[in-house]
Amino acid sequence: MANINDKNLKLAVQKQGRLTDETLEFLRKSGLEFESYKQRLLASCRNFPLEIIYVRDDDIPDYVASGTVDLGILGQNILNEESPKIKKLLNLRYGFCSLTVAVPKESEIKDIKELKGKTIATSYPESTKRFFKENNIPVEVVNISGSVEIAPALGVAQAIVDLTSTGSTLVLNDLRALTKVYDSEAVLITNEKTLKNHKKDLLEKLIMRFKGVLSAKDYKYVMMNAPEKVLPKIKKIIPGLKSPTVSSLATKGWFSIQTVIKEDMFWETIEKLKNVGASGIIVLPIEKMII
Repeated sequence: MANINDKNLKLAVQKQGRLTDETLEFLRKSGLEFESYKQRLLASCRNFPLEIIYVRDDDIPDYVASGTVDLGILGQNILNEESPKIKKLLNLRYGFCSLTVAVPKESEIKDIKELKGKTIATSYPESTKRFFKENNIPVEVVNISGSVEIAPALGVAQAIVDLTSTGSTLVLNDLRALTKVYDSEAVLITNEKTLKNHKKDLLEKLIMRFKGVLSAKDYKYVMMNAPEKVLPKIKKIIPGLKSPTVSSLATKGWFSIQTVIKEDMFWETIEKLKNVGASGIIVLPIEKMII
């Protein structure tokens, strides 16, 4: 294994699991160049003072809290379960899932209140106990590592609490969701020491890269043509970050407009643009955007 440079930032990521591929993709979108072999436990970035440490996801909070590493990327669900003394820096907008209460498809239970006195199997005992306590529903929680979905079929429990992303795992195991405990996604965490020591400047530079990728996800780059008479209406529809870029075309009285549109308002905005006379609308993804 290569030696770790203590002057570099150390980032712990999941070695193998649900978030691994998306995390490595996110880091590369942030302009970081590194090798990633499944057998490897450490990778040094070639173009940024950062060491990437591959570990079990359950170990990441402790490594960060103790200062063994400066940063970690993991699911919010692990933070909700372990409640370590760390600081969350960013929601990374991938790895979306929900912690869900589910029962067998043929179960007569229709509401979580009907689980009173029942046994719940889960790999998230603390989150499960907290949820049922907050809802004043006394239950017995059984901690199971691994295939929680099979617990009802084995007679171990009458319901489960487990992570779901698409719900397909529940369907495959003849389960149906009752309610959601919370939503989760990948997050970036650090510790108070890193926020104050000599690595603070490096941390700020890395966060700027991450925010550039995250901002780009929220916007689309749009180009269109329009006659001069409708420009005032178009400018009202698409103010952009400051104002749209407008330049004249070879055809007299026509202009090219370039701007960015927020993803959550995209289709509504495009419809308005077409209705006022915009044409030749081209939409492009944005790789990074520094605001």
